[in-house]
Amino acid sequence: MQVVNYTEFRNNLAENLNMVNDNSEVVIVSRSKGKNVVVMSLEEYNSIQETLHLVSSKANQKRLDEAIEEMRSGKSAKHKLIED
Repeated sequence: MQVVNYTEFRNNLAENLNMVNDNSEVVIVSRSKGKNVVVMSLEEYNSIQETLHLVSSKANQKRLDEAIEEMRSGKSAKHKLIED
C-alpha cells in the first residue's frame, strides 16, 4: 500500500495509475482539507465486491464453509473446463 499526498499524486498521475494497474498496488491519497481516498484497480474493486456479495448472507457463508470443508477433506473432484 502506497500513501501519497494529493499534490504528489496529481504531479505523478500516470506513474501512480500505472503502479495501481501493473503492480496491483493500492494507493491512498491523503488530502489536507478533505477526506482521504483510495485508488485501486477495477479488477481489485470487482473482486472485493464479489467477496462482499458471497458473504452477504448467513446462507451464503454456510454454503461456502461447507464447500471449503468438502475440498479440504478430499470430497471434491476436479473437472476440465468445457470449451466452445
